[in-house]
Formats: sequence, structure tokens, C-alpha cells
Amino acid sequence: MITIRKSKERGYADHGWLKSYHSFSFAGYYDPAHMGFGNLRVINEDRIAPGTGFGEHGHRDMEIISYVLSGNLAHKDSMGNVKGIPPGDVQRMSAGAGVRHSEFNHAPAQETHFLQIWIEPNVTGIPPSYEQKTFAPETKLGQLKLVASGNAADQQAGSVTIHADAKLYAGLFDGAETAQLALDPTRKAYVHLIKGELTVNGQSLTGGDAALLEAETLLRLTKAKAAEVLVFDLATH
Repeated sequence: MITIRKSKERGYADHGWLKSYHSFSFAGYYDPAHMGFGNLRVINEDRIAPGTGFGEHGHRDMEIISYVLSGNLAHKDSMGNVKGIPPGDVQRMSAGAGVRHSEFNHAPAQETHFLQIWIEPNVTGIPPSYEQKTFAPETKLGQLKLVASGNAADQQAGSVTIHADAKLYAGLFDGAETAQLALDPTRKAYVHLIKGELTVNGQSLTGGDAALLEAETLLRLTKAKAAEVLVFDLATH
């Protein structure tokens, strides 16, 4: 079964300095039909105005992934990490027993556009930790590149480590480029099209749209036009 969620159906918040689309219930946006999907809890598409950002705040027992699309996200946390996250990098923070951090756009004249992703962990109370890796565009061209995983073998192959029963792939597709991914029908898969156009198992998506797959054995990506996509392989909860 495949369900399409259009971009315009997402929640939206305009705080002036921050404009955010919420794929699932978050903060002031509440929709009981969209509380998450499997163990995927949050996908926020955030745009932070120049010279602004999120002040220091706390998290615990959540796997948090930042995927920057343009600009640069400045990160500072209670573990001592002070980092800049450019496009192409995947940042993972395991909140574990508790962590505090801030996220800012220090550029004087450029917006920072990024995706904030939360995945529910399969272990709780662990020491907080941080990881950041660069995935060059050529590694994602015409294919789904595994960028985050809870599997030790996948981590040795280069993905960032998440303490969750999930995998995250990123891909860039255009023209005749296609990809297939075998799916376990007892699990769930979630496709978030960041930009462009793409057909997912025969269903057409445009930027901001999502496809929710259940009891499927194969994911097929075809008919792309300047598409950037994330694909999640998820536990049912």
C-alpha cells in the first residue's frame, strides 16, 4: 500500500525569523492522523533568517539528524562540539540521557535551509554523542546512498550511526536515472522528496511531497527531474 501526502498538507509555522513546514505533529501543529510514521517522528523543513537561530535548549532519548540544503547551520552543544554544517554533510546527535544545544545561522545575508529529522531510539538513557560526515554529491547521483543506519556493518561502510532500528538513504536523480530498493514488507518505508519531480512506484511527486509505503516489497524511483530525495527504512514503531 502506498499513500501520498502532498506538500501543501503539511503543517506550517511562520515565526518571522523561522519558517517551518512540519510533516508530522510538532509544537503548535497537531494532527492526530500524522503523529509520525513507524519510528520516524519528525521531519521539519526549516528556513532560518540571517543572524538568527534556535537558542540553547534540551533534548533526551531521541536520534536527531540535520540535513542542510543551503547556507550553513552553526551547532554548539553541551558535549563541547562547536561545528558548522554545510550542504552535503549529515549531522547526527544522539540525545540519550540528555543534551543541550543551539543552532544558528550566522551569515549576514543568506538564509539557512535544512531538514531536521527525529527518529525514536531503540535504546534509552545512553550517553549523548555527536557525529558529522560529508557525502559528496557524486556519491548520490543516480543512486540511493546510505547515509545513516543502526547497523554496525553499514557504519563501517561509511554511514553515520543512529541508535535506532532505521536506515536513511539520500539520492540525486534526473532524466533517465532510476533506482530500486528491496523492502521488507513487515517494515515501513517513507520517501520525502526534497525538491524536483520524481515518480515513486508509479505515483508522481513534486518537491515537499511524501510517499508512505506499507506491506511493499520493492521501491522504484523513476521519471526524475532535478530531484533530491530521502528514503527511510523504518521499524513499524
